[in-house]
Amino acid sequence: MSNSKIKVQAIIDAGIKKVWDYYNQPHHIVNWNFADPSWHCPTAENDMQVGGTYKARMEAKDGSFGFDFEAVYTHISEGKSFSYEFGGRTATVDFIDLDGKTEVTVTFDPEEENAIEMQKSGWQAILTNFKNYTENN
Repeated sequence: MSNSKIKVQAIIDAGIKKVWDYYNQPHHIVNWNFADPSWHCPTAENDMQVGGTYKARMEAKDGSFGFDFEAVYTHISEGKSFSYEFGGRTATVDFIDLDGKTEVTVTFDPEEENAIEMQKSGWQAILTNFKNYTENN
């Protein structure tokens, strides 16, 4: 397996403060944190500080499958970026102000069970859900 990181991006038609808040506040996370409409995120917790834990439950709406995603923050630059570690892998999320719009870039280590393209498309779908939720609320 390659050690190359995977990167997904979206430009959100909203200011950076709103984008940061919608990305990190649990009452917003539960509304966008899933890759497919047949899934949902019934619970999320976010202790956003270095050493703090992010937790999200992701489940198929029919109850057939679900899993808990848990990560520990390793770096936070308020309103700009953060990094976390999960299961021996890392991810960084960057927020760039584009004069009223915000570019969000997620860069993460791939896992070894699924194809790179499948992982990229899944994370991109979640980011696209985030974009749609943030722009419409």
